[in-house]
Amino acid sequence: MIKHIVLFQLKTEIDAQTKKDVMFNFKKGIEELKAKIGCIKSIEVGLNTNPDEDFDIALVSEFESMADLKTYASHPDHLAVAALLKDYKKSRSCVDYEF
Repeated sequence: MIKHIVLFQLKTEIDAQTKKDVMFNFKKGIEELKAKIGCIKSIEVGLNTNPDEDFDIALVSEFESMADLKTYASHPDHLAVAALLKDYKKSRSCVDYEF
């Protein structure tokens, strides 16, 4: 099994309401992918509530294999949701590990 963890930091110049909307829409879109992409074993998105931390969004998902993760990553529905952050993302960090 592969655990896929991604952290996103949004640009600081985004106004508070836009930031909230972007985060909510991304969370909703990503979590809806489980019903659309069969290789996802589990997926969840957490929205940071601690203003002292730098990252705004945490995505945690599980896949049977690295091949399944790659299928998810290149799936058109995933790419469409990922595009929601395109204009707002400052940085991204990721780790994938076997468990």
